[in-house]
Amino acid sequence: MKQVHLFLLALAIALGGCGEKVPTLPRLGPSDVIVAFGDSLTYGTGAAEHESYPAVLEQLTGRKVIGAGVPGEITARGLARLPRVLEQHRPRLVIVCLGGNDLLRKVPQADIKSNLRRIIQLIHDRGAAVALVGVPRPALLSSAPEFYEELAREFKLPYDGKTVKSVLFTADMKSDPIHPNAKGYRVIAEAIVALLKEAGAL
Repeated sequence: MKQVHLFLLALAIALGGCGEKVPTLPRLGPSDVIVAFGDSLTYGTGAAEHESYPAVLEQLTGRKVIGAGVPGEITARGLARLPRVLEQHRPRLVIVCLGGNDLLRKVPQADIKSNLRRIIQLIHDRGAAVALVGVPRPALLSSAPEFYEELAREFKLPYDGKTVKSVLFTADMKSDPIHPNAKGYRVIAEAIVALLKEAGAL
């Protein structure tokens, strides 16, 4: 079982990179704060609080990681909430994983992309770096919409568009059809650590 877990992680990282060099991030100092910003996937729905991906990420990186996830949140509400989060925590890096609820509610993809662009721009304007995590469309054998990768290219962001899909398409890593369990959240956290290392942040 552990071999399967490691294989899925390696596969997700390989597919997420698509053979291209990952854009660089500023190296994180020991006291730098990371904010994980998103919805229920960031909150950790389906697992205990200490099993959420931000909590595991904190363990793996040795940096303070703030879990700023709100279940059910759409990108428009995330955009409205973001300034308070940035002001309160003053992060050096923000990991953005948002958009799944918009897709479930059939919000136009142009609107989702516009909101995410404004979220990324606001984070940059406040002096923090961004890493982007894409989520799959709510359909069988679907991948993350192209706008995630387009934004990653536009802003030169480290991007993982495969790991959440690989977790949600693996039965023993899910707590329900749209949320990981503890094992799934750990795989997401490990993939983000690998991405941050490749980008030079760790």
